[in-house]
Amino acid sequence: MSEGHRIIGRNLRKIDAIDKVTGRTRYADDVVLPRMLYCKLLRSPVAHANIKRIDLSGALAQEGVVAAISGETMPTAYGILPVSEDEHALCIDKVRFIGDPVAAVAAETEHAAELALDAIELELEPLETIGSVEKAINTPEPRIHPGNRRGNIHKLVSLEFGDIEQAFAEADHVEEGLFHYGGNTHLAMEQHAAVADWSPDGRLTLWSSTQTPHYVHRVLAKVLDLPAAQVRVIATPNGGGFGGKTDPFNHELAVCKLAMLTGRPVKICLTREEVFYCHRGRHATLIQARTAVKRDGTITGMHFRTLLDGGAYGSYGVASTFYTGALQTVTYEVPHYRFDGGRLFTNKPPCGPKRGHGTPQPRFALEIQLDRIAAALRIDPADLRLQQIQPANSLTSNYLRIGSIGLAKCIKTVVEASGWRERYGKLERGRGLGLACSSYLSGAGLPIYWNEMPHSAATVKLDRGGGVTVFCGSTDVGQGSDSVLAFVVAEELGIDPYQIRVVTADTDLTPVDLGSYSSRVTVMTGHATRQAAAAARERVRSGVAEKLAVSGEQITFADGKVRVAEKGIELAFAEAVAIAEARHGTIVTSGSYKPPETAGKFKGAGVGPSPAYSYSAGIVEVEVDEQTGFVTPIKVWMAHDIGQAINRSAVIGQVEGSVYMGLGEALMEEMVYREKRNLVHKIPSMLEYKSLTSLEMCEVETFLIEDPDPNGPYGAKEVGQGPLLPMPPAIANAVYDAVGVRVDMVPVTPSRVMAALDAAARGKAPRHGPERMPQVSWPEPTRVTPPWAGGDGHAQRPGSGKQAS
Repeated sequence: MSEGHRIIGRNLRKIDAIDKVTGRTRYADDVVLPRMLYCKLLRSPVAHANIKRIDLSGALAQEGVVAAISGETMPTAYGILPVSEDEHALCIDKVRFIGDPVAAVAAETEHAAELALDAIELELEPLETIGSVEKAINTPEPRIHPGNRRGNIHKLVSLEFGDIEQAFAEADHVEEGLFHYGGNTHLAMEQHAAVADWSPDGRLTLWSSTQTPHYVHRVLAKVLDLPAAQVRVIATPNGGGFGGKTDPFNHELAVCKLAMLTGRPVKICLTREEVFYCHRGRHATLIQARTAVKRDGTITGMHFRTLLDGGAYGSYGVASTFYTGALQTVTYEVPHYRFDGGRLFTNKPPCGPKRGHGTPQPRFALEIQLDRIAAALRIDPADLRLQQIQPANSLTSNYLRIGSIGLAKCIKTVVEASGWRERYGKLERGRGLGLACSSYLSGAGLPIYWNEMPHSAATVKLDRGGGVTVFCGSTDVGQGSDSVLAFVVAEELGIDPYQIRVVTADTDLTPVDLGSYSSRVTVMTGHATRQAAAAARERVRSGVAEKLAVSGEQITFADGKVRVAEKGIELAFAEAVAIAEARHGTIVTSGSYKPPETAGKFKGAGVGPSPAYSYSAGIVEVEVDEQTGFVTPIKVWMAHDIGQAINRSAVIGQVEGSVYMGLGEALMEEMVYREKRNLVHKIPSMLEYKSLTSLEMCEVETFLIEDPDPNGPYGAKEVGQGPLLPMPPAIANAVYDAVGVRVDMVPVTPSRVMAALDAAARGKAPRHGPERMPQVSWPEPTRVTPPWAGGDGHAQRPGSGKQAS
């Protein structure tokens, strides 16, 4: 337990734990309404084609079918980002990937809806398929999105902070490398599901397994042309999200439209194969990295280039592109930095945010490059990192404001625990240790739709019987955010957290919260909830002080009691609330949170800023079988700078969950498509898409580094995403320590290890990775003077001498 706190920092069960283990929790697919219909979507069987004709009459003639619709019923385009509103609920003019929905059916039973899909006549005119970033760059026509002025290039960005040419000219050693990070998906246990109801008075209600009810609410109002006040979105508990449920989805829109047309509730639950085609997972990314250092290992500059395979639609892709360049500077001091990033449209399922949102890919490249530099300069990889950690309370070269930073302690902790000094480079052949570090956001600094509103808000209601209810729009996706709300309120009011009722993620009942993404909930919702709870406490304090004729400073709240120690008075919490209500009226208080203003003023500065950054350092020990290339993780030591744990057991669970997911990405998870079969998904099932089971998962020793950050509630920072990032590079670095070869691709599969071993045996470079980076006409970089040179965060237009915001 944290010093000075009664609840914060303790090991407590989650407030929904009993409901979860007894099966009482109601997920979206558990919602059943009277007269409910079932929806199925007809999805495109080809990757790229013009729609010539859709005939729904056959479906409508089927027994049990009540309604069938196609794209013209919802012609308004939408998208999660205002700059990428390129989707339709059902395709209108063309299809862009196998699985793109073209029609929806509502029927009395799920089986009847499924049969009706076969009766729909769909005529398509196939177009050339764009299956890779290189082909997207070199094939301006046909355009996957005809109105896109850059052909099949979605986004190109180039930023330079300082003088990158000078940085490389001053260097004693330059490390260059080309890396590939395979795309992978979230694999949440719960599939997407939604239920819509249209009331006779024209009100729409949607229950959905979404992470972002606020943004779904916006899209429903827009696409369905309804007043926002007539739309209600209830985010049900999620059986896992990891970013995969943060987009507004076409199935949510389809059931709403069908409910409006039929006047009956409509439900859809996607099959596992459909979830694979919805995707929105990790972008497959090519990374070209150059890092310049002095003889002692001091970094003088970095130049990163990334190319992202975005799939068919924009999703969060513009933000993901910027994120592949934003956070390299947050761990280590990088005085000069250039980033070029590009995202391409291809005829694959659309990519979006997955746990880490654009940051694991460049982190893989950076941490391997640091290991190579350490080997070239004969410096211990741990010492190389320790000597140039970004200082606390500083501005990075790209204007990201650092608060507390516990990275040095993280590194030292895992180095000592693993016996790194005694064992690294000294184990028997086939056994190795790898180290990598990372950083991540505690919530994004700007909302998706830029505005001056709070990012999170909460209200607390006290009733005269002592009941306490907290209302907030945040969504619990399994990470325990509902518990965070209860623990914060309990800490402020001095009561048992399990007596607090938590109401979340209902746009009719709760104040706006932007959603569960970018690890924002603990910091942002935590601040808002603490503010609301503290205001409620002060209302009670004031009423009791007035009643007892004492000063407010004499009154304390603890153990469900309100005490005046100097007078020996002790009131039950309920009694104190009743006294305050009699004097001040109903006690309902609110709190809200908005992050600090971003330091950078250049275009693109909105991606990367955060109220606080978390830090992680991980060491993994592996065993490599040189006969098969099989890599077996033996043990992981992970230290995470949490700032302050709200609930220690939940934090450790989040760390180990991140480690698990990171190991899966590192060793086996990858979205694979059959290039010769029109980009059909090769493995759209949990039998074929490989992820770690309990048999492959290794022991994890977790260390929580607590250095409270003033920007977090009680000093807390994020935990859900940061510890994933070190795992892939740590695995690759451990393979090198074990057998002396480099695998510069994720996942580090047996075939890739064998290819690297074979190259070494034939006297070639002992590595396996991508061969080349496609040629791109990068734009002239926007140049920004870094803070250390007296910059003010504004951009310099090349050749103009004028500032541009």
